[in-house]
Amino acid sequence: MELSVVMPCLNEAETVETCVRKTIGFFADNGIDGEVVIADNGSTDGSQQLARDAGARVVPVIDKGYGNALMGGIRAARGRYVAMGDADDSYDFTTLGPFLDELRGGADLVMGNRFKGGIADGAMPPLHRYLGNPVLSFVGRLFFGSKIGDFHCGLRAFNKDAIMRLGLQTGGMEFASEMVVKATLQGYDIREVPTTLSPDGRTRAPHLNTWRDGWRHLRFLMLYSPRWLFLIPGLVFMTLGLLAGIALSTGPVTVGEIAFDVDTLVGAGAALVIGFQAVLFALLTKVYAMQEGFLPHDRRVQKIIDWWSLERGLLIGGLLALAGLGGLVASLLHWRVNNFGELDPRHSLRMVVPAATALVMSFQAIFASLFVSILGIRRRQHPPLTDPAEEAAGVVDAAAHKARRAAEQADKSEEKVTAGKADAPDAKGEDGASER
Repeated sequence: MELSVVMPCLNEAETVETCVRKTIGFFADNGIDGEVVIADNGSTDGSQQLARDAGARVVPVIDKGYGNALMGGIRAARGRYVAMGDADDSYDFTTLGPFLDELRGGADLVMGNRFKGGIADGAMPPLHRYLGNPVLSFVGRLFFGSKIGDFHCGLRAFNKDAIMRLGLQTGGMEFASEMVVKATLQGYDIREVPTTLSPDGRTRAPHLNTWRDGWRHLRFLMLYSPRWLFLIPGLVFMTLGLLAGIALSTGPVTVGEIAFDVDTLVGAGAALVIGFQAVLFALLTKVYAMQEGFLPHDRRVQKIIDWWSLERGLLIGGLLALAGLGGLVASLLHWRVNNFGELDPRHSLRMVVPAATALVMSFQAIFASLFVSILGIRRRQHPPLTDPAEEAAGVVDAAAHKARRAAEQADKSEEKVTAGKADAPDAKGEDGASER
């Protein structure tokens, strides 16, 4: 089978029959060997029977959620290619031709673009049309280098085997983002075709929740990009904290009529610590995600991990700790010079704050080094106790022994048959004796 069209369904009795009939008509008009799969997520309005009567195959999916329903339908699909779209009649399934042509041409994923194809009046709320979808699509392009203009278009088609290899896991609306993000990270051939969006044919409110589902999309995009979630903000904080700390460690800094002094120095130390922690989090997250298969292998990160051994991490942490302790000793000596009396904070904090900052960063470096080493421990399976060669030889010997026994039994059976024929009386002689 060439094409399976999967539609998630939850109480779509008003529109599911129309969607199924349009799709089957598309198959007939274009000579496509295809099927319609309704991934039912627990409908209670009779959607299942309406879909069956229209010619669809209904697959029940127990786990609730848009993503769960789609994955259930995709797994059950029999086609080489799969197209997915909502069962609310907002997408025209008779326009799947360009999607299928791109797949036949070698594409792994073909996305629809509603902004290029046309959005009818009332088909999309203004908040989604002018803010939500453009902003989230921009974030996706920025974070992952994708060229897709409409990250969240519900009408798309793909090679089933290629998508199954991605290991998609999200169960909600963020499933749409996960598919594009993971396909982009794996270097898939992703193409885009214009498509249209019409007002859906339902009288009830849609399942989509603007703020909840928008946040889930944004959260997913951030969690799958440690660079933008941790690394870049961390580097910004570290740079600002370091520059401000160096400038203020020797005395106050005046910019126009504004004077920056030890209070700002404390803030600079905090920014440096926060930034350093964020950079370490970016590294740890990337290592974990690479080892678990959530993110593809990154050579740059691997080079850092190969260089940053536990011993080097402990050495760096130790040097920072020595610097911090040296600063604290200097501050104690300064206090002693003043007979352990009251100190001027503008002088004493210039020694205490950098020293405390170095101490905190030393422990961060040591703990991060230990944690990276823990992540580097591979889970291995112990080899079997028996040697494979010996085990194979044992199987061969057993088969040979079984064959010999079978041959011996066959010989014994043949000997018994031969002996029985020799002992049997002559039939004609018996008849003659009875007659006499």
